[in-house]
Amino acid sequence: MQIGNLKILNPLFLAPMAGITDHPFRILCREMGAGVVFTEFVSANGIIRENMKTLELMKFTDNERPIGIQLFGETPEIVGNSAKMVYDMLKPDIIDINYGCPVPKVTKKGAGSAALKDLCLMDDITQAVVEAVPEIPVTVKMRAGWDQDNLVSTEAGVRMEKIGVGAITLHPRTTKQQFSGMSNWSLIKELKEAVNIPVIGNGDVNSLEDYNKLLNETGCDGVMIGRAALGKPWIFNSLKTNTSADAVINPDLSQIINIAQRHFLMLTEYYNNSLSVNLSKKHFNYYFKGFNGASNWRKQFMNIKNTDEIFSLLNQMTKELIN
Repeated sequence: MQIGNLKILNPLFLAPMAGITDHPFRILCREMGAGVVFTEFVSANGIIRENMKTLELMKFTDNERPIGIQLFGETPEIVGNSAKMVYDMLKPDIIDINYGCPVPKVTKKGAGSAALKDLCLMDDITQAVVEAVPEIPVTVKMRAGWDQDNLVSTEAGVRMEKIGVGAITLHPRTTKQQFSGMSNWSLIKELKEAVNIPVIGNGDVNSLEDYNKLLNETGCDGVMIGRAALGKPWIFNSLKTNTSADAVINPDLSQIINIAQRHFLMLTEYYNNSLSVNLSKKHFNYYFKGFNGASNWRKQFMNIKNTDEIFSLLNQMTKELIN
């Protein structure tokens, strides 16, 4: 798969997810089969103001490449300038524009999926970014439209291609749907037939069966995984046709505990103690499901105050559930 001048050997993409796709999680997903990863989405306004928290979200290491940085904003000049700053500072492989976030905090300002209500604004923002970073491909991630009466993804995709976008990821739900109901995969097929650039399908892929069905029904060039990777970073391995003999695909509980422990170790190396504990609770809620007594273990993790207690409880899990 080719996106602009970037060759993608494995078109399995980790979706940008706020509060989730930080450096430790991206590394795990890369190791477990993701071909391309994205940062959490970052505010163009925050970049322009050189907000330290915003800049921190974008840091990555070379072993995460190919990596995309996703921007959101509502002002063409600001989003374009922020893209230029990002490229000059970090040299990512892709700049992605967020036209998919349905969260009111983002959409009420006209950013995220709200841009789908004003395709001329969407054109202007995209044009500004494409012109700002000619060195690397610009991609967009979008929803189907604001609501069922305003499905604009195909029209928007054609316009994006004309402006010079290198690929489009479509999550075929509307803003109003949020994450409820089913994705309308027929819109991915429609978009794929309308444009010549790569189309990446996103939404409701939770298994190899879903993955194959999406590819067969839509003809899309790649697949982006979001929520299905939460607590299951190995899902990427399970979707690949070629994996190494020791690839984690269907881990047993012992392996899941080891993966969770490794994830936590990476969090402690990357963040301060308090933040690493809080973030681990979020991830452990996803890792530890589907076995007898799982809810009780999750409750115990929620009450933990420091890193030593987490290591202790993980060891206790291993002793009681595995040995």
